[in-house]
Amino acid sequence: MNQLKFLWGLCLACALMVTPISQWQPTTQTAVDTMAVQLDGRKKPLDTVARETVETLHGSERYQLLSGEVLDAPQIYWSLWQNSRDWNDEPFILVNYRPLKAEIGLPVEQKHFSFSTLVNSDLARILQQAHTKQLQEQPLTRDEREAFTLEDRLNLMLDTVGNQTLPLVPHPRDIKGTWVGVAEAQQLYSSEIATHIQAQFEQLNQQYQGNGDDLSALEEPATSLQRSLADLSSGIYPDQATLHREVFFNHFHPFGKAWKLYGIAFLILLISQLIPNFDFYWSGMGTFLGGILVQAFGFGLRMQIAGRPPVTNMYESVVWVGFGIAALAFCFELQTRARSYLLAAAPLAVVCLLLADSLPAVLDPSIAPLVPVLRDNFWLSIHVPTITLSYASFALAMGLGHLTLIQYWRRPEGTTMAISLSRLNTRVIQVGILLLTTGIILGGIWAHFSWGRFWGWDPKETWALIALLCYLAPVHGRLAGWLGYFGMSVASVLAFNAVLMAWYGVNFVLGTGLHSYGFGTGGSELLIASIVGLDTLFVLATILRYRSQHHTDASIPVPEVQTVDA
Repeated sequence: MNQLKFLWGLCLACALMVTPISQWQPTTQTAVDTMAVQLDGRKKPLDTVARETVETLHGSERYQLLSGEVLDAPQIYWSLWQNSRDWNDEPFILVNYRPLKAEIGLPVEQKHFSFSTLVNSDLARILQQAHTKQLQEQPLTRDEREAFTLEDRLNLMLDTVGNQTLPLVPHPRDIKGTWVGVAEAQQLYSSEIATHIQAQFEQLNQQYQGNGDDLSALEEPATSLQRSLADLSSGIYPDQATLHREVFFNHFHPFGKAWKLYGIAFLILLISQLIPNFDFYWSGMGTFLGGILVQAFGFGLRMQIAGRPPVTNMYESVVWVGFGIAALAFCFELQTRARSYLLAAAPLAVVCLLLADSLPAVLDPSIAPLVPVLRDNFWLSIHVPTITLSYASFALAMGLGHLTLIQYWRRPEGTTMAISLSRLNTRVIQVGILLLTTGIILGGIWAHFSWGRFWGWDPKETWALIALLCYLAPVHGRLAGWLGYFGMSVASVLAFNAVLMAWYGVNFVLGTGLHSYGFGTGGSELLIASIVGLDTLFVLATILRYRSQHHTDASIPVPEVQTVDA
């Protein structure tokens, strides 16, 4: 019976993958999507270029025009590329850092602004100061770093609108040679070939102008242009299978589907816990496994596209940590049948994937060439996944810690369930300690080969060590008998703040050190600090409630037992 319920849950996950509702089923690929472009150090389909450009500028793949019409990323990109609308006055460009908006005189509650509004703001003054400090090699403030990010968006907008140099024409001989725009085809090919390519491209443009945002009408001229470009340099132009794979990855959106499956599994598991007669625990397990498989499939596709492990920036690390939480919880659940690991893991996996799915301007999902220090695939494949898997273990421990504290909040004297959860929690922390220690040692060896020293007190290294010590202390305290089950649960929640600092804080708050390839802007420090603060208040309230109950129990007099002499 349990096996049937498990298969039922797995089949439910598979059914959701093929059901043509909402965004579950990928759309049909066209030649418009799969035309190859050499951009940002790699060859990629035009569909990827459109999505990356729009997400960078707007922070989302959809935009509602002032006229009320809603466009998706390819439609927006083609409109910008062909300059078919007046984009100067459309509030399209994302500005999400409130202090910078206040500094340059923009409404802090508004998130998107038009190009003309930003150009006429006080942004130029901030940028001038930032460029001067950069030339003098002075440290930049957060406002100035955010101003640089906004400047990059404005430059990208300028480069996209009416772009005549989009590198669609492949180099005739060198696989690493520079591609050129259609208007510059004569630099690489004869005038006869260049004229033919330009005529096909002009026909494509005219077809677009005549059909507006209906990109399906471009299929015939786009197919002809793509065939001509591929025939120019068949050994250098990417094959159709490679281009179709990446477009399928974009349309299938596996990580977005995975968090939905985790959410459905969580609801099934929660209802099974709350309603004993609704025993669909194994169905929830099957649906949860479906989410793991979909996410693993997405990782496989991304690795094929990038040619490397998908753990090289904050976006990939957040997705990988979400996967690690789910996979570790599933393994522990299979081993123990505790019915607790997945309840703790599912919300955390959903949060990780939902953040990666909804914040492309902060967690950049684009695939870009690696900086030199990361190009050693051996060390990259073992050091970074090991470190981030330790983060996943500690996140799972934090989730279990919350479940335990909720039990103690309901019954401060403690329950069998609370003690059982605390024991499960300790095992997860021990796995995290093992992974983090291994990752730090491997990182030191890699640093020795890359930078000539094993340890240099770089902020990333230092905070990784601090996080390790924050977990070693309570584990040793538990083994020595200094810390009870309740104290271990509290430690598992509070110690995760050190992991959060090593993972997020060094990248978005400190922004210094040799690990500069991991830094970013646009992080929501106020939001993170608020969540951490509220969580800390919950822990403190639980501690006070627990101590109050135990103080009351200790103050109750024990009645004397009178004995009768025989």
